[in-house]
Amino acid sequence: MTSVLGHLTGLDFESAYRGWGSCPPGFLFEAPVLDEVGKEKRAIAENIQEQAKYSKGLLIWTDCDREGEHIGREVRHQARKGNPRIQTKRAKFSNTERAHVLRAAIEPIELDERQANAVAARIELDLRIGAAFTRLQSLQLQPLTPILTNKTISYGSCQFPTLGFVVERYLRVKRFKPEKFWGIKVMHLRDGIKVNFLWNRVHLFDRAAVIIMLERCLTAKQAKITKVNQKPTSKWRPLPLTTVDLQMMGSRYLRMDGKTVMEAAEKLYTKGFISYPRTETDQFDKAIDLKKLIEKQLPDNNWGGYAQGLLNGNFRTPRSGRHNDQAHPPIHPICWVSPTELNANEKKVYEFVVRRFLACCSEDAKGQTTEVEIQYGDEMFHANGLIVLERNYLDVYVYDKWESSQQLPNFQMGELFEPTEARIFDGKTTPPNYLTEPELIGLMDANGIGTDATMAEHIAKVKDREYVATVSRRSGRSSVQELIPTRLGIALVEGYDNVVVGLPDSPSLSKPFLRKEMELRMRDICAGTKTKQQVVHESLEMYREVFIHTQRRIEMLKSACRKYIVEQADS
Repeated sequence: MTSVLGHLTGLDFESAYRGWGSCPPGFLFEAPVLDEVGKEKRAIAENIQEQAKYSKGLLIWTDCDREGEHIGREVRHQARKGNPRIQTKRAKFSNTERAHVLRAAIEPIELDERQANAVAARIELDLRIGAAFTRLQSLQLQPLTPILTNKTISYGSCQFPTLGFVVERYLRVKRFKPEKFWGIKVMHLRDGIKVNFLWNRVHLFDRAAVIIMLERCLTAKQAKITKVNQKPTSKWRPLPLTTVDLQMMGSRYLRMDGKTVMEAAEKLYTKGFISYPRTETDQFDKAIDLKKLIEKQLPDNNWGGYAQGLLNGNFRTPRSGRHNDQAHPPIHPICWVSPTELNANEKKVYEFVVRRFLACCSEDAKGQTTEVEIQYGDEMFHANGLIVLERNYLDVYVYDKWESSQQLPNFQMGELFEPTEARIFDGKTTPPNYLTEPELIGLMDANGIGTDATMAEHIAKVKDREYVATVSRRSGRSSVQELIPTRLGIALVEGYDNVVVGLPDSPSLSKPFLRKEMELRMRDICAGTKTKQQVVHESLEMYREVFIHTQRRIEMLKSACRKYIVEQADS
């Protein structure tokens, strides 16, 4: 048995096209490319060739996803260099349970050429499109100001929509104009409890109309109970953990950006403490012995007692989500590790993974809600109360909050009473907050920008390129990291948006549509409805059209940079 380290080969242009001034940027859509083993991977490739010389067969155990198929094909190619007659199969597995691994070894399958072709198509498209737009942007914008001189102004088909989300939210905040509103507040004091009834209309933007409505309420004098409803309720335990959820929750609760979370998770995985941290699956395979995994957490001082309770009869089969990549199980702990063995970031990520796993195997939290609705004059108001009866998973999953509210008094259906207080309140609408990393990851996931394994990298890239900065905002007792675009980031998005104004069939590069369309075509390759060559050609034509528009209207991109960078720097 031997190993590889990610992709063995890398795609690049032939040497004649690698220089920034070697050809017009548009030529890169068609320039010849080479698929070569990089210097740092040559020893690995030579090792595979050498091992193949003395072997009859090759069984590939790379991850059972698209990237794994492509890496497997690279391994096969190197093995055949050493032994052209070697027979090749791949093991299909999605977890490392003993029985599952044995079955994968006994029942090998063929490499999935379609999935490997989809990855090859993406690699070629990312190279050609990224290089063409990066050279165009950099060569055209660098001369505008010393601030941009010698600065690589890179483009990526995932990178720019990521930037676009940040800029769009920033501009919404900046352009927001507050509006004044008015509402009716009704309060009733009973049994020493102040019950605040919320207006069903919430609020209105017409003060005169609210005054008239309040006067009708006061004229009626008495309010009537029109609904009293008590019912059991539950707060569902979380679903099994995926990569996207780990990044979102890590950014929100662990105060770590997605890239740092994934770096810590990768280290925990390589040390054998947690399962593979790059997965889209949110359902556990029935073959995995979950109780055995829980048993390994008994030594822990913080959650060992809770784990024992699960084994003593509190265990529940985890909920199943809708996603299964057929390659990896949800992220879960493999064994217990002493906190002294981990650095600060690894400790936080490991604790989150364990608590999330134990919560998945727990009972939902149980409670009871009370809803009271009243009619006061012509207006309807309501009040809600919650009593948490059984915390269950909340006792271990400290990241979720569910607290009892003040218990409502005993109101009776049809009862009449005169409210203690009824008055008008006013306020102003407030703008949304700037985008946070968990929100950004959610937007990327919903729009098909990047994969669970690359989202954090794309966010890190727009920060590294100084298109986006991170600032802290106080929120209660803690601080929240918000993403703010730089002047260059705003200029690029506004410039590309202006480039396509009046061109209805040509979406802006700052929007997710082009990348989403490309990802859908990758699925066509996997399904066998299109070939790699067809998808590469169609996607390049799609981006080439935008490239041509950008060349013709390059002054719009330059104008945006002058507006936000040159003029503001001078002022």
